[in-house]
Amino acid sequence: MIRTQRTAAGVCALLAALAAGIAFPGGAVADETDETGQAAPKVELVLDVSGSMRAADIDGGTRMAAAKQAFNEVLDATPEGVQLGIRTLGANYAGNDKKTGCKDTAQLYPVSTLDRTEAKTAVATLTPTGWTPIGPALLKAADDLEGGTGTRRIVLISDGEDTCQPLDPCEVAREIAAKGVGLTIDTLGLVPDAKTRDQLSCIADATGGTYTSVQHKEELTDRVGQLVHRAADPVVTPVATDGTGQCSSAPALKSGLYTDREEFGQQRWYKVDVKPGQELRASVSVAADRAVNPDYGVLLRAVTVPGREIVRGEASGTGRTDVISTGLRYPKAESDDEDTTPETVCLQVTNSFSATSGVKTSPGLPVELTVDVVDGPSQASDVASFGLGRGWWLLGALVLTGFLAGLLWGWVSRWRVAVWRTN
Repeated sequence: MIRTQRTAAGVCALLAALAAGIAFPGGAVADETDETGQAAPKVELVLDVSGSMRAADIDGGTRMAAAKQAFNEVLDATPEGVQLGIRTLGANYAGNDKKTGCKDTAQLYPVSTLDRTEAKTAVATLTPTGWTPIGPALLKAADDLEGGTGTRRIVLISDGEDTCQPLDPCEVAREIAAKGVGLTIDTLGLVPDAKTRDQLSCIADATGGTYTSVQHKEELTDRVGQLVHRAADPVVTPVATDGTGQCSSAPALKSGLYTDREEFGQQRWYKVDVKPGQELRASVSVAADRAVNPDYGVLLRAVTVPGREIVRGEASGTGRTDVISTGLRYPKAESDDEDTTPETVCLQVTNSFSATSGVKTSPGLPVELTVDVVDGPSQASDVASFGLGRGWWLLGALVLTGFLAGLLWGWVSRWRVAVWRTN
């Protein structure tokens, strides 16, 4: 059974570059581009090689054997334009010293243009060995993918919880996401128990990735292959921005997709210029990437520089969803004197989330803000007509048609009655 979970707010997919492993000193290369001039997408597969991977409960074979088979098939099918690397955790230290075991993560194959034979040979040498340092491995994988502009993705495959607390891998994932670099972490749990499932889901949710529970070899191969191919799909890359506590110092935004972080109960300000005859369309999503109390909301306001509210959008929730969104539209009327001076509109994002007991409030919640400034309708009132926009004219036509049809049916009915009485 495969179960995939989403996140919000998008909260978003990015972060890449290249770091060569010790075994491959010449592996580091500059950010490459494809034939369209776009930066090459990059993926790092992070594989748990801890002692528990010896368990023989996947289609009659060990978890390690299933992972090796999946890797071999995925390596054969990796798109030519994708740069791929492999990192292990728990592969080298079999002792009982926790401090040493929690440093046991290494880059098996550097993120680079794929040499399938070389990568398969490296995977074939793996033997289930030691601890499960998921948090340290994610930190190193993020370093492996640091920099660059293409799509970046970590795919983590593990069969158990992190054994290197107090370095909580969920907190590590949140810190990675809070950097604004947009690295997406997808997680797969091999025959997971409830605690493993919860931890891997938390890691994926923190970065807008997905979690999948795997019970069979074919499921593992199919899912890892899907995630590698997904990295090659064209995406809109959100731009990291930093809202401020007041409009006067807020960053000026143009049409685009933006990401930010907002503390619990905090407000963030941004600015957008809107010319006469244009329409501002904005939406915001705030994701609850950790346990929060029920009954919360998000407010998006468009305000003039002096502080007068123009329009607002708001939404509330009760804990049943992990992301909450709202939006607004502001059509600025054409100027009678042909003045094209833009108006600065301040966008205020406020949330009323509160963290449950014992949950860290830092870093803030993921915020995804969409801004679109387009040519507006000929008259601002056209958008606001009973909330129908240009649909008002269609409704009027339908009402008139219904009225005329009623008159015609009444006349036909009276004529038929008259004929019946005559006969």
